Amino acid sequence: MSSQAPAITEASTSRFVRIIEDGREMQLHYNDAGQGKGQGKETVVMLHGSGPGATGWANFNRNVEPLVAAGYRVILMDCFGWGKSDPIVCKGSRSELNARSLKGLLDALDIPRVHIIGNSMGGHSAVAFALAEPQRVGKLVLMGGGTGGPSQFVPMPTEGIKLLQGLYRNPTIENLQRMMDVFVFDSKALTPDLMQARLDNMLARRDHLENFVASLAANPKQFNDFGPRLGEVAAPTLVIWGRDDRFVPMDVGLRLVAGMQNADMHIFSRCGHWAQWEHADKFNRMVVEFLGR
Repeated sequence: MSSQAPAITEASTSRFVRIIEDGREMQLHYNDAGQGKGQGKETVVMLHGSGPGATGWANFNRNVEPLVAAGYRVILMDCFGWGKSDPIVCKGSRSELNARSLKGLLDALDIPRVHIIGNSMGGHSAVAFALAEPQRVGKLVLMGGGTGGPSQFVPMPTEGIKLLQGLYRNPTIENLQRMMDVFVFDSKALTPDLMQARLDNMLARRDHLENFVASLAANPKQFNDFGPRLGEVAAPTLVIWGRDDRFVPMDVGLRLVAGMQNADMHIFSRCGHWAQWEHADKFNRMVVEFLGR
């Protein structure tokens, strides 16, 4: 009789919790994988980026199993306004909204302390959480985000961010292709099935698309510049960037390393804005080693 563990799938790990945001009870979706639920086991939370159709599972499905195999409980949170979580119009700081959502999720699950892996918007949100709840953070891994500070070398908004915002306003397969051609270094790896699945995710929740546009209209600067406060972040941090990132330029990552108390940086060549997907095997080995130190 085989003792092989069941496959980790989106459906088998899908969960919901209700938390309070802005005085309202709202439904937050997350995926929960791994056997690390006993006393003494560590938890890793993964926070996704802000692209149309993004979810925790879509962003990190190549990274869950290696962390589970290393003994971690792995939680992927769908931020409000994405995936199966409730819709919202954010008129203030999106970074701090996501940080509050994470606190609500951890409180509901009775998890006192976590490591956080944040991609793009998720990086901003991870830093916001580390500033608000420093005692609840073990280590941070930040890819393509962490502060809303502008690049010193590349005009803002960048080419990629302009394409992302255009896709929110006009969600077609052609506009998705234009964005994804810039999103990764080698777009040949993006299969037609993957592109269609991403488009289907977007169109299934038009309320999320419309609310993102409404949020930008209410507050064009959704992500705080945490640059002046980076020195407060004491958590050991691994900053990972793509040399060819056309969404958030590499010098923004250098700013994180310069500002934080204890941050190292790894730069992937031939890599765009999706390091954990484009270089999944090496990324996974690097993160498991970093978290296990």
